[in-house]
Amino acid sequence: MSQRQVFEAKDFALQKGGVLPAARLVYRTLGTLAPARDNVVLIPSWYSGTDKEAEFCMVGPGRAIDPARHYVVFTNLLCGGVSSSPSNTPAPFEAGRFPRVTLFDNVRLQHMLLTQRLGIERLRLVTGWSMGGCQSFQWGAQYPDMMQAIAPLCCSARTANFNKVFLFSLRRALELDPAYADGFYTRPPVRGLKAFATIYAGWGFSEPFFRTEGFRLFGAATYAEFVQNFWENAFLRHDANDLLALLQTWHDGDISDNPSYGGDLDAALGAIKARTIIMPGAYDSYFPPVDSQYEASRIAGAECRVIDSIWGHMTLWNPADQPFIDAALAELLRD
Repeated sequence: MSQRQVFEAKDFALQKGGVLPAARLVYRTLGTLAPARDNVVLIPSWYSGTDKEAEFCMVGPGRAIDPARHYVVFTNLLCGGVSSSPSNTPAPFEAGRFPRVTLFDNVRLQHMLLTQRLGIERLRLVTGWSMGGCQSFQWGAQYPDMMQAIAPLCCSARTANFNKVFLFSLRRALELDPAYADGFYTRPPVRGLKAFATIYAGWGFSEPFFRTEGFRLFGAATYAEFVQNFWENAFLRHDANDLLALLQTWHDGDISDNPSYGGDLDAALGAIKARTIIMPGAYDSYFPPVDSQYEASRIAGAECRVIDSIWGHMTLWNPADQPFIDAALAELLRD
């Protein structure tokens, strides 16, 4: 594994107001940049994930994205606990005082990294899963001339209302724990984090997954054991303020929410020039195929390829679904 590095932008102005005195973007690269600089693949991180999980799920020898052929750049979301976040930022932006950050801010900071430090002006592919895929949409609309292709996986160009209900329930789970103390807690709000994880479990996988007891693949004998061993363990290691700040970024996701498009989603989608294959999960509760099909209909030449899997939103983690995903990625990289 290559070493993480830090790109720092001084006095980084944020879309929704405020300035970070030092916005720290933690990134990592794999592979070798071709002399023509035409083999760059960007993979942003997702909610509660990092560059490490992105590499594990999406990159490897013999995979569509292979460091032997591609120069892979992994970036970590602001508020995700690795780059600038409530948990690692000094006063006056520590803990509950951390400012509101959007995907527009994240992509602008990534653009600065690529152009100012890495000397990259063109991307072969931008792809990612969940919030990582949302950033691939954001890249396509924010910098439409910079990439050859995008592959948004299990995500959307604008966070839908039903998705926001889920996010609202997660926020309530943490904020109603008395230990949370309005974001200035002295100990982790463990009860809130466990409730948060339980809500997530019901949305992350699908009803058919639980009906067919797919949780047994994870060594769990019951649904409750699966929630405790898989989901609680996953979220108890996160800082609650980081989770909530990044939740706000997810909630605000909208590629048209900027002066270029003025909230016109069709205009933002229509501005995407990259070759696009959108891949939703057939049973994804957050990002259903109906939204992806609409998005594809508004992007010139785009396709929507539904991942036929009962793993719901979690299809990227299912080894049986990876060949389907890799086939589309390989196609985009060949094109």
